[in-house]
Amino acid sequence: MKKLLKIFGFIVVGLVILVIALPFIIPSDYIFNQVTQAVEKTTGRTLTIKGQQNLSVFPKLSLELNDVHFANMPNGSSPDMVSMQQLAVHIPYMSALFGDIKLETFVIREPNILLEKMPDGRVNWQLFESVKQAPKNEEKSSESSTTGLPKDFDIALGEVAIYGGTFTYIDHQTNKTSQLSDLDLTIQLPSIRKPLLLDGSVTYMEEKFQLETQLETPEKVINGDDFNLSAVIDAALLKMDFKGAVVKAGSEFSGELVVNGDSVKRLLRWQNIAIEAKDNALNQFAFSGKAKFSEQKLVLSELKATLDKLDIKGQANIDLGERLNIMANADLGELNVNPYLPESIATEQPVQEQGEAKPIVWDKTTIDLSALTTLDANIKLRSQAFKFKEIKLGENALSLKLNNGLATIGLDKFNAYEGMGTGKVVVNAAKVPYVINTSFELTGMQAEPLLKDAAAFDKLMGQGSLNWALSTSGQSQHDFVNGLGGELGFSFLDGAVKGANLAAMVRQAKSLISGGGLTGDGLEQGYDNAKKTDFSELTGKFVFDSGISRENELLLKSPLLRVTGKGDVHLPNTKLNYRLVTGIVDSIEGQGTTDKSTGFKIPARIKGPFHDVKVKLDIKDAAKEEAKDKIKDKVKNKLKNLFG
Repeated sequence: MKKLLKIFGFIVVGLVILVIALPFIIPSDYIFNQVTQAVEKTTGRTLTIKGQQNLSVFPKLSLELNDVHFANMPNGSSPDMVSMQQLAVHIPYMSALFGDIKLETFVIREPNILLEKMPDGRVNWQLFESVKQAPKNEEKSSESSTTGLPKDFDIALGEVAIYGGTFTYIDHQTNKTSQLSDLDLTIQLPSIRKPLLLDGSVTYMEEKFQLETQLETPEKVINGDDFNLSAVIDAALLKMDFKGAVVKAGSEFSGELVVNGDSVKRLLRWQNIAIEAKDNALNQFAFSGKAKFSEQKLVLSELKATLDKLDIKGQANIDLGERLNIMANADLGELNVNPYLPESIATEQPVQEQGEAKPIVWDKTTIDLSALTTLDANIKLRSQAFKFKEIKLGENALSLKLNNGLATIGLDKFNAYEGMGTGKVVVNAAKVPYVINTSFELTGMQAEPLLKDAAAFDKLMGQGSLNWALSTSGQSQHDFVNGLGGELGFSFLDGAVKGANLAAMVRQAKSLISGGGLTGDGLEQGYDNAKKTDFSELTGKFVFDSGISRENELLLKSPLLRVTGKGDVHLPNTKLNYRLVTGIVDSIEGQGTTDKSTGFKIPARIKGPFHDVKVKLDIKDAAKEEAKDKIKDKVKNKLKNLFG
């Protein structure tokens, strides 16, 4: 037993002596030369060590290389594909003694890693140029289809730690560069033919991202073969989970993608896209679906997305090339766009209660539509309900086409206010001042709720049609009102105009005239919500030029009342100067009669600012007409007496 212990002791002492003597038995220069020669023989690239080279035994067998450079491919944008301040390698003693060198720990400090795709499609990380793929119509040999690496070549890394440095990717086909910095990564690679696990963090565009990635095998990446990838990215901006396949030397991928985050505003600003939004808009977002990326195009299918309170389902194609281009077809559920409108557009002018009317002032705040010039789009949307400002629609279909700053917004179908309609808005934001053209056709609409929601105007009741073709230009609400031009027409049945009872006023005027009163005192009235003028038909047509309508016509019919009107509607100054001729129909046949006689007629003047319109009957003109009629009657009677 003692003899056995002595033998074991001699062996231990011998091993210790051997380890201590190893750096003297095998010169470090020899080891480093062997490593660099093996790398160049295997990859065709040179490995150069410009700094100090240290080989130490205690407490571990360690190689330390400083200022290390690994050459790039010929014609690359930089001489080095990889350079690093320091490379430290820890090797198990038994591995070194028996010739099967395995790396226990691999530490890289301040590396600069460059991956690039050349204009002809070649990539600098495909290291084994001797591997030739079979022609497209021929099957690969079993050897080439399995691997392009030498069969006896392998790398086993217990743990690789990367501290600091940068990772740069250059695509010379698109002239785009992406860079990661502040690398803090841990990599585990038991074999080049087994899965690679990566964990750690990187910084991209000043934002820190936590990474957790599993790569099928580095062997497939090196050979340019397709490989499976799962990745989780977690940052303050967003969290992304991807599981799928990467093909064509990393230029394409497809798989299941899940993304969510707390703020779209922050994400857009991070991408240097200027955005101003309200506190309750462009916040939480999430989407999931199948994703495919190829040739700078991202295709999202079976898409389910949420944004704030919006629930979206559909599909989208996004071209990330030189100019962002979005194509989408989606169902938005119940869509409320008010949170996403600029403040100057979304600010509502509340309907003033009687006695609180205030002058209307058009907003001169500059509206910035330059964001429409930054991308192109062709989007079709559907929703079960839609709200814009106070306008509320039922089931509808919308479309948006955006091309070089020219936006065409189509209300291809919508149900609202018990009617149906179509419309189109064309906005040219490519140059200043902006030009806007609109055309709408609404039928079967209830006038009062529609006009109240659309224009805070609640003085008209009835059901009918409304159509217009209006255009304008400018950069503010004030500009758009002052530049308004085009035609507006309407036709409503069985309704009323609120604010005054014209029939009662005409009867009162007739009574005054019959009594000899010609001053009209007491006939001027302000708006009174309790009074109204009923009609069976109301039609009108207004032609605007620079926000002013002087060419217009109005016709109101009721069983015992007939009203025609013309005058000026001055939108820029928010003033109205309109002359109505109101007549009491002689016959109960009313508007159905072919007789154009309207019995007693009296003009009415509607005049004043929009917030304080006054209605006044013109008694003098009515009295003159009444006197003329009496003279005519007397002449007729005399002629009858003379000539029978």
